[in-house]
Amino acid sequence: MLPPLPHPFLQSAIPAPGRSAPSAPARELRILLLEDNAPHAELVEHFLRESGLAFSLVRVETREDFEAQLEQQAPDMILSDYALPAFDGYAALEIAKQRAPHTPFIFVTGTMGEEVAIETLKNGATDYVLKTRLGRLGPAVQRALRESAERRERQRAEDKLRRSLEQLRALTTYLQYVREEERTRIAREVHDELGQALTGLKLDMSWLASKLGPNGKPMQQKVRTMVDHIDSTIQTVRRIATELRPGILDSLGLVAAMEWQANDFQSRTGIPCLVTTTVAETTTWDQDLTTVFFRIYQETLTNIIRHAKATRVTVRLDQEDGDLVMTVTDNGRGISEDEIASSRSLGLVGMRERAMLVGGELTLHGTPGKGTIVRLRVPLNGPRPARNGRL
Repeated sequence: MLPPLPHPFLQSAIPAPGRSAPSAPARELRILLLEDNAPHAELVEHFLRESGLAFSLVRVETREDFEAQLEQQAPDMILSDYALPAFDGYAALEIAKQRAPHTPFIFVTGTMGEEVAIETLKNGATDYVLKTRLGRLGPAVQRALRESAERRERQRAEDKLRRSLEQLRALTTYLQYVREEERTRIAREVHDELGQALTGLKLDMSWLASKLGPNGKPMQQKVRTMVDHIDSTIQTVRRIATELRPGILDSLGLVAAMEWQANDFQSRTGIPCLVTTTVAETTTWDQDLTTVFFRIYQETLTNIIRHAKATRVTVRLDQEDGDLVMTVTDNGRGISEDEIASSRSLGLVGMRERAMLVGGELTLHGTPGKGTIVRLRVPLNGPRPARNGRL
């Protein structure tokens, strides 16, 4: 059997061989005792001191005094009789759960049936000790204190983890916004600056070709070839700018952008892609919402190209009970549950993170040999994270 763990409220500790006992006194345990019988209270105090605890004890008899002590300072331990003349133990337990939820609560009572004891433990009591067996009180208090300390430590760890996750999510939100803003800026500069420069160069070449005389046919042919190359480069610039941030998304809205993307997907892959919607094309939403829907839509189509082996894709956009819902269905091999749950599926992880940024939910369901359904649901009136919020 393992030796009991040392506790900070014990009056002394057993020194190691060859060493003297520590001189620093342990902090006193603050005990609040709800007991209307003075002799019983003395017995409780006696058995606590016999167990080696260093404590200060305040005894109260009424509800008013009990509440006043809890308001003044939360104790380290609450001991309570179960049967009191005008104030029962259940009421005391409920008050303690509200005023001092992290303080261990032990019933010290004369009689308590098994059913009642189990019920008190279910309702939040830490333990119970019969007055006929007060020798158990000290060990019960020490065990309750250890368990309380462990719970507090777990709570601190959970709070720290939660704060870390909140900071990570805030960072993810910030990075997503920065990424979209940077893509928009680069797309605009590529389209405007580089596109205009190439167009000007094409005009200059055309002018040069017109100035060549009849004897300059070889040179004219060369100039025409260069103009064709410039045209091809202009188309490449436009394609790159569109892939970075399609202008149609900002100018005409989400529905038009989805239809344009479906046509582009179909022309590149040969896979029919049909977009249907009950939403008017003129309907507009905030930029953050439309960006999330469009990027998840793009990523879904990319995954279909890479993994699905599909021959048909259908897309639907609807407003349902205050939510905007997008459903993308393919008839491919069907994504597996392992693929959905895998942390290595970075594309799916990114899609879920994007959905969470606008308070939405992304679900995936695959049927082997029949295809995959990707559904994004976002409340239209839900909270949105601050674009420039502090991290």
